[in-house]
Amino acid sequence: MKQAAVVNFAPTKGSVELRHVDRPSIGDEDVLLKVGAVGVCGSDLHQWTADHSWPVNYPVILGHEFAGTIEQVGGRVVGWQVGDRACSETAAVIDPNNPMSRSGLYNLDPTRKGFGYGVNGAMTEYVKVPSRCLHRVPDGLALDRACLTEPCCVAYNAVVMNGSVKPGDRIVVLGPGPIGLLCAAMARLQGAIVAVVGLERDRVRLDIAKQYGCEVVTGDCRGWAFSGDGLGVDGVVDAAGISVTLKTAIDIVRPAGWISKVGWGRDPVGFSLDPMVQKNVTLQGSFSHNWGMWERVLRLMSTGLLNIDPVVGGTWTLEHWHEAFETMHSGQIAKAVLTPA
Repeated sequence: MKQAAVVNFAPTKGSVELRHVDRPSIGDEDVLLKVGAVGVCGSDLHQWTADHSWPVNYPVILGHEFAGTIEQVGGRVVGWQVGDRACSETAAVIDPNNPMSRSGLYNLDPTRKGFGYGVNGAMTEYVKVPSRCLHRVPDGLALDRACLTEPCCVAYNAVVMNGSVKPGDRIVVLGPGPIGLLCAAMARLQGAIVAVVGLERDRVRLDIAKQYGCEVVTGDCRGWAFSGDGLGVDGVVDAAGISVTLKTAIDIVRPAGWISKVGWGRDPVGFSLDPMVQKNVTLQGSFSHNWGMWERVLRLMSTGLLNIDPVVGGTWTLEHWHEAFETMHSGQIAKAVLTPA
């Protein structure tokens, strides 16, 4: 049986199209998930524009932020049944014997393959998912919101796990993309005073930051960063990833402060790290997430403590994927969601 799918078919710009592909068959430890909604990630856009920095198994169905309803259950799957609502982690393939996996850090298994680049993702009608990746969607949480659990977990990891936020801290988030906005929301939940920094063209997304109670800065943020005691901010989240934002982070963070780098960038750094050494700053990379973070984030979302409505800019069907990509890429909205027809 055939199904529609948004396929990234080559490592060249614009090599994404809607195709009709075979519906996947599942193994004994998998489920077949009927996709209810799938978020468009910045990484999907990067693969579309061919400026990504990670290996891709072409051709591949895009989409790693998704939720849906179980259609079929493998013979050895325990705890799940047809009709259950679920969302999925991204680590579709891991080595269970890798030291990282055995210690619970399977997101850091160097051999892992994720949905949407390593194996087929969820910008389609049905997707094969290992049952170990599944989390139950709480009652009352709509699938078109549950599908965004994944980027919320990225933000949770960057701010809560890999940052060091205390109530009353002054935090700067560099980059008002979806991850930056969610990082700002997480920092606000922890009681921080947050400024989100972007450019004039980011005005729509900066307005979303205001809805989370953040201050916004366009351009140079040094005035805000040093407006306290003159030493800089307690922490910086680099959600932009380009070299200049890391330099800015090092410049504005206070002595003994911290930087959590969650944004990707393939360009070389090109500047001295000596100021970071001199100030005794902690620079922490932040990648992906694991089981405990998902359970906590789902609680935050289902109880309303984390409201992601401001981030969602609209919903499109799979057939209109290109319009969704263009609208998000242009900065008119923060996050697009796709649904099967």
